[in-house]
Amino acid sequence: MTVAIASFAVFAASQVGTPGPANMALLSTGARYGFRAALPFVAGVALGKQLVIWPVGFGLMELASAAPWIFEALKYASAAYIIWLAWKVANLRLGPTDPASSAPGFAAGLIVHPLNPKAWAMIVAGFTGFVTPGTDPLTATATIAVILLATQVVLHPLWTLAGDRIARTLAGTPAEPYLMYSLAALTVASVLFVLFGGGT
Repeated sequence: MTVAIASFAVFAASQVGTPGPANMALLSTGARYGFRAALPFVAGVALGKQLVIWPVGFGLMELASAAPWIFEALKYASAAYIIWLAWKVANLRLGPTDPASSAPGFAAGLIVHPLNPKAWAMIVAGFTGFVTPGTDPLTATATIAVILLATQVVLHPLWTLAGDRIARTLAGTPAEPYLMYSLAALTVASVLFVLFGGGT
């Protein structure tokens, strides 16, 4: 009765490292505000997943079986929130004179994963696919929480840094608006794929 740590670590890296609503938000934030200014947002995104892991680990799935409408409502709330972020990104422009203090902060990042259907699907899959039935809930939840947090600490900043580097290349050029439109479109597409395309 335990957690398949090595297998879950590979699974976690494959999920956290691939495009999704959260990573698109990180990429866009890094592009708009720069890597350093985006770090509080990055920290919020990383820790926000814990707000999903612990309730799921301690029986939220039983509630989901009893009241599936809760998770249906979550899907639409998540889509609305991430698409709102995408709209803001599409209308923003890069530039060194923009105040870094206007970057989204820790609190804004904290709610990204609770409103991210990919995060919920990944965490549920983690518990159902990598935890032996009968494992102590505290042990299972803590193990999954630590592995996911460690993975995020490595991979989330990389997405943010990638956005920053892209912006340094394109800021002030004719290609800049198209970059922001593309980031917004990718964000929306990632949400729609997770919700309706079967993605996790």
